[in-house]
Order: sequence, then C-alpha cells, then structure tokens
Amino acid sequence: MSARVAVLVFPGTNSEAETVRICRDVGLDAESVHWSKGASLPKYDAYVLPGGFAYEDRIRAGAIAAHDPMMDYVIEAAGEGKLVLGICNGAQILLEAGLVPGTGAVRKPTAAFTHNAPSGKFICKHVHIKLVAETSRCAITAALPSGTIIPAWSAHGEGRLAATPEHLNEITSGGHLAFVYAHSDGTVDDAAIPNGSALGCAGLTNKRGNILAIMPHAERDAWNFNHPDLADRENILAPSGGAILFRAFAKALS
Repeated sequence: MSARVAVLVFPGTNSEAETVRICRDVGLDAESVHWSKGASLPKYDAYVLPGGFAYEDRIRAGAIAAHDPMMDYVIEAAGEGKLVLGICNGAQILLEAGLVPGTGAVRKPTAAFTHNAPSGKFICKHVHIKLVAETSRCAITAALPSGTIIPAWSAHGEGRLAATPEHLNEITSGGHLAFVYAHSDGTVDDAAIPNGSALGCAGLTNKRGNILAIMPHAERDAWNFNHPDLADRENILAPSGGAILFRAFAKALS
C-alpha cells in the first residue's frame, strides 16, 4: 500500500495541484487537504506544504500560516517522526513555525526566508540546487547520492535565508544546511545564488532529519514537458528533472 501524503492548502496556496500530481506520479497516495479539513491530518503518513502566498504573506511570508490550526497537527506529527516537506512558501512556514532548523522552541523561529537581495523584488529564475548534507542526515534525501544536482525554479519574493551570526553558526555546525544554490555542473559560488541567501542556502533540515524545507520549486521542473530540449519527446508526460527529489521522498516513505 502506498504511503498517504497530505498536501496542505492554506488560504493563498497556489501550487497544490502540481505538487499532488508529482507525488502521485512517483507512487504516493497524495491528496490536497483544505484548511477547513485539518482535523483529518493525523491519518496521513507524511505532509507536504506547497508554494503560494498563504494568508497573502502578511507580516512575513509564512508567519500567519505557521499559527494556523493545521500546523498544530503537523508539529505534533513531526515530533513523532513523520516526514514533512516544505516547498517555497511551505519552507517559509516551516521556518516561521520553528520546525526548521529547529534550534529553538516551536513557533519561536531562529531563522527566516526573507526579502531577496539586493533588489528586494520577486525573482522567477531557473536554478540548480546541490545536496551538501551527508546522505544519512535527512530521511527525505537519503536515497540521493552525495552532491546530487536538482533543477528547479526559484519563484519567490522572500527567499533569502537570514539569521544572526550565532544562529547561522548553529545551522552549519549542526548540519542543518541541506541544499545550496549551484551551477548546472555543480560549481558553487556567489554567482549561482539568485537572492543573496546566507550560506548560499536553498534548503534546510532539522536536527532529527525528518523535515526538509527547500525554497526552489522542484515540482515545476518535474516532467519531460518542462524540458523542451529533451530528446525523449514520446514520453512527454513522464517525470524527469526535479522529480528526483520526490522519488527520494517516496523511497523514504516506503
């Protein structure tokens, strides 16, 4: 039996459809769960918080959604060891809820994804992210080889990791840095970072390694039709590219 995955829908979420689809394409029993149906969340095996603009990103991106009653269930489930994946706005919510990097109390964030630098404007750009965490560090990425490169789309106004020097040191020393921005060949430098993110951060995990927060949208680069230059045109609907992350997610749940 496939693992049951809830894709949470807050007021303002807008990426749930493609997130549900790629989860299903890699073999998961995924469905979207509306914020009015949060009481059903305990029956699911794992949770995905997709992209969008939950509660219009008022105050800060993800700040209000982090206090939505649905997150009470996610926080409890994460404490029990269930897997949680947050993408873009979902990643912002996880940081605002204090689940990632998880170096402080719940709903007492020690870091945030905030306004892009230097422009402060919304960015829509194709990017690559590189797995820098040890393969055993995060359950969701455990099936990926060290240094795996994943194509994705950055589509955010607040994607820059920001924290105090003390908390940035906690992130690095605690092994919380999961993904960094990179070039397609795996080279890592400042030019690969689209938003000024501290540490070149594109993704973080918690101490236990059952939660992953990534800013770029791997699900928007997840099928052959997202790759017009691909030779395999006969299987245009087949998962590819960013689907590698979701295959690893599915393997972790198996």
